[in-house]
Parts: sequence; structure tokens; C-alpha cells
Amino acid sequence: MKRKQFLQDLIKQLSPALDSKSYVYCTVPEAKYGELGSLNPIVSIAELEGLTLVIPLEQAKDEGLDYYRVFRRITLKGHSSLEALGLTSVVTTLLTERGITTNVIAGFYHDHMFVPSDRADEAMAALKDLANEPNS
Repeated sequence: MKRKQFLQDLIKQLSPALDSKSYVYCTVPEAKYGELGSLNPIVSIAELEGLTLVIPLEQAKDEGLDYYRVFRRITLKGHSSLEALGLTSVVTTLLTERGITTNVIAGFYHDHMFVPSDRADEAMAALKDLANEPNS
């Protein structure tokens, strides 16, 4: 019961904030973690196939990097522990039910959701509604 109450409290404190920038995921084959630091990625993940970077759209264009789709970042401002169970599942399920693709990056203090830029306002409304639900 304590775990369920803790999750409900986290949901009430979501406080989603929409970043004004547009972001893209780029991959650079054969690059290694730490390389391309001059691009100042907000996320960098080393994979076997290369380095995946999340950078502002304009920066990707300026550097001539290929990308697939444009995203906006929603930061859940309420502090969530790295050990909090269920918050990511609740949020991604909510957005999935609305057909909104969601890529989640968990930081130490906050969760960050990357959603298609053309669905960002809809995602924000859904998250605000979730936080304001009486039984959430």
C-alpha cells in the first residue's frame, strides 16, 4: 500500500514542462563515447553500431547530420527517485493510449520524455490531466 501511495504522490507532482527547443536523434557510426563533445549533446549513448546523440535540430542541420524525426522534450519537474517504481510505466502507457511515441531518458533528478514535436501540446495536456486526476 505504501508503494501505491508513493506512486500516486509522484504522479500528483509531475509538473511537466515543455522545452522550447526541437531535438533530433542522430547516430554517428564508429564514433566512441566522448567524441563529438563539441556538439554538446543533451544525451549521448554509446552503442555497438556507433554513438547516438540527442541534439537541437538546428545544430544537426548546421553539422549536416542525418536524423529521422523531430522531437520536443518534456521534463517531469517533480523529483523522482531513480528507484521509483511505476512512474515511467504510468506516463508511457498514458501517451501510448493516445498514440504518442515516447522516448524516455531518466536523469538523476527528473525524467525526460521526447515526443514527436507535432504531438507535444497533446502530450502536455494529457500529462497535466493525469497529475490533476483525483485518484491518481
